[in-house]
Amino acid sequence: MIIEQENSEKINISAFQNDLISWFKAEQRDLPWRKDQDPYKVWVSEIMLQQTRVDTVIPYFNRFIDWFPTIEHLAEAEEEKVLKAWEGLGYYSRVRNLQSAVKEVKEKYNSKVPNTPEEISSLKGVGPYTAGAILSIAYGIPEPAVDGNVMRVLSRILLIREDIAKASSRKIFEKAVRDLISHEDPSSFNQAMMELGALICTPTSPSCLLCPVREHCIAFHEGVQQELPVKTRKVKTKNVQLAAAVVEDEHGNILIHKRPSNGLLANLWEFPTVEIHHPLQSDRQQVVDLFREFLNLDLGLGQIIGQIEHVFSHLLWNIKVYTGAVKNFIPESEDWKFVSLEEMKEYAFPVPYQKVFKLSQKQNDSE
Repeated sequence: MIIEQENSEKINISAFQNDLISWFKAEQRDLPWRKDQDPYKVWVSEIMLQQTRVDTVIPYFNRFIDWFPTIEHLAEAEEEKVLKAWEGLGYYSRVRNLQSAVKEVKEKYNSKVPNTPEEISSLKGVGPYTAGAILSIAYGIPEPAVDGNVMRVLSRILLIREDIAKASSRKIFEKAVRDLISHEDPSSFNQAMMELGALICTPTSPSCLLCPVREHCIAFHEGVQQELPVKTRKVKTKNVQLAAAVVEDEHGNILIHKRPSNGLLANLWEFPTVEIHHPLQSDRQQVVDLFREFLNLDLGLGQIIGQIEHVFSHLLWNIKVYTGAVKNFIPESEDWKFVSLEEMKEYAFPVPYQKVFKLSQKQNDSE
């Protein structure tokens, strides 16, 4: 079986499949979601692996499956506990969509993850890549699973110069996978493509001399592997200046606030925070005034104990961290709470506020 390329090069598909899958079966990493082909576990792992490194995901995956071992467990769980299980992974809309989709699977498909492209793609948060990964890995259906890793690998192997940052390019790479994928073992094929991109065919300095499919790689033979893939630069990150206060009452309980139910970090907990619009003119009184104006908090603001940075995909938060005290503040809604240090463990905080809390604890330990 031969696939013709526009540049008159040829790739022997059978040999490519054999070399790739043989390498994968010999060299694949021991990852917890590979221990069986449970569609639910494959699904959870693929959602976690979006925008997150494998080494980071492993302990989260193990804990998540421990807490929610089946679709029924996740469908019936309180959102607060689900967010707590996800705490630190970021991109929290991923897990909200996952739980919504799991509820639909429980109700509509009797808790069995659907095994057709049409049904699985209709689930919330399941895009073409996730659908293809579940269908191929768990069900052995030869569907493409094309992410950035796979596009990078194929751009080199087949010398595809389409800009992988453009959404329209995905169709080109999906067609390429359909031409190349093993119909006998699509599960190993797609996982091997992902593994190759993660371990060998890396974004910079690909390890071509270790590559199991080097003999099939047109870019390597032409010496242009470093030029691929073609990818336009991202939009510049926006800097946001914030002030956060770790505020205690007279009993040593800490004031926390629940973020709105939509937007960035929705429904997660934070310490009282305001945006500083004129950082060059900022002083303590301005920060106090901002807390009073926007949060109706009359603070006795303490010292600045440090500053943290946190990078989102499109934002950079610079947070000045203060200590503070408040008197006569009675939370009037469930969005505000005074909690003890022990009780704080029950609430899900995004990473920037975990950093804020660690900074405050370090300050307390040094006093």
